[in-house]
Formats: sequence, structure tokens, C-alpha cells
Amino acid sequence: MTEHTVKSFEDELNHLTAEVARMGGLAEAQVSDAIDAIVRRDVPLAQSVIDRDVRLDALDAEIEKKVIRLIALRQPMAHDLRRTVAAMKISSNLERCGDLAKNIAKRALITADAEPMIALTRSIERMGRLVAARLKDVLDAYTTGDLDRAVAVWQRDQEVDEHYNSLFRELLTYMMGDPRTIGPCTHLLFAAKNLERIGDHATNIAEIVHFEITGGDLISSERPKWDALATPN
Repeated sequence: MTEHTVKSFEDELNHLTAEVARMGGLAEAQVSDAIDAIVRRDVPLAQSVIDRDVRLDALDAEIEKKVIRLIALRQPMAHDLRRTVAAMKISSNLERCGDLAKNIAKRALITADAEPMIALTRSIERMGRLVAARLKDVLDAYTTGDLDRAVAVWQRDQEVDEHYNSLFRELLTYMMGDPRTIGPCTHLLFAAKNLERIGDHATNIAEIVHFEITGGDLISSERPKWDALATPN
């Protein structure tokens, strides 16, 4: 390649990364607003999350088109190819995060009419903030090329699972104690499951970032178990 061609290609890759980062910011906002909507019983905010989902869908489709065009015209190799493919994979995960945030917002519309359950709402909020923080960390790792930060998100995957399992038991206890709570608790359970899935997508993005930077795969069997991460008594 001539120097001009190389510079042009680098500009295209940088623009692609910037587009994914912009999509990441929108996805973060969707997740955060969905959590706020269900915690604060905010119907207008929940509806806003639902309405804004189309923006993420459109960005995902646009990024996919740009990646296909780059591969067809530039035929990138080695790190450039990994960087190009990583952008498409991450955008796909972000699009799914947006769908899950929309699902949480739909639950918020329903639970807004139910009797408040403050303890459960606080549990949902704690889990939501943890998931939102993991998503932010991994997107920051992507935009800055911070391998250590991406691996740290990957290693802490089980924290979200622990929160979900604890919340699941808490919701079951409520439903068994008062059958009138079965309806709203079921919707909160679905919301919690959606948060758990967003956490999984953050882990997926961490693996993609690792592959983009190193060319190697993270091995699930090497991830520390929860006991190894827990603070000793």
C-alpha cells in the first residue's frame, strides 16, 4: 500500500471504532435509563427507552455494512482484520443489550401500577448498577485498548450471576409468602434475567477485546471461581 492508502485505511478503522464507541454510549444510556425506570416507577422514561431502541438497531446495521465494505475493498490482515471483525461483533452485542434494556422498560411499564416493593426494588437496583458498571468498564477497555481492564471484567463474570441467584431466591420468598405478589414479582424476575443477560454480553465484549488485541482466546475454565474472588472472612 502507498502511504496515502495506508493513512486512508487507518482513518476508516478509526471511524469504525468511533462509531462502535458511540453505539456503546447509547447502549449504556439505555441500560441505565431502564434501571431507573423500573426503580423509580417512571413510565415516561420507560417509554423513552422503548422508543429509542430503533437507534441502536440502525447503528448496528450501519456498522455491519461498513465492516463488510472494509473487508471487501481493503482485505485487511492480522490485527487490522481482528479490529474490523471485532467492531461488528461488539456492535451486535450492544444491539442485544439495547433489546434487553427495552424488555426491562416494558416490565417497568407494568410494575409501575403494582404496589411498591421497596426491598425488591433496591435489590434490582444493586444488580442493575453492577451490570451497568461492567458494561461501562468493558466499553472503556475497548475504546482505550486496555487489555487488563477487559480481562478484569471477564474474570468478574460470576458476580452478576451471584446477584441474580440471590434476587431469584428473594423473589420466590415474596411470592410464596403472599400470592398477591406473584404477578409483579414475575415481571421483576424477568427484568433481573435481562440484567443477567446484559452482564453476559459485557463478558462477550471482554472476550472480543482480548481477541482483537492479542489474537488469542480467553478460556472459560481459567476464569476464577466465585470463592476465589470472595473476600476472606
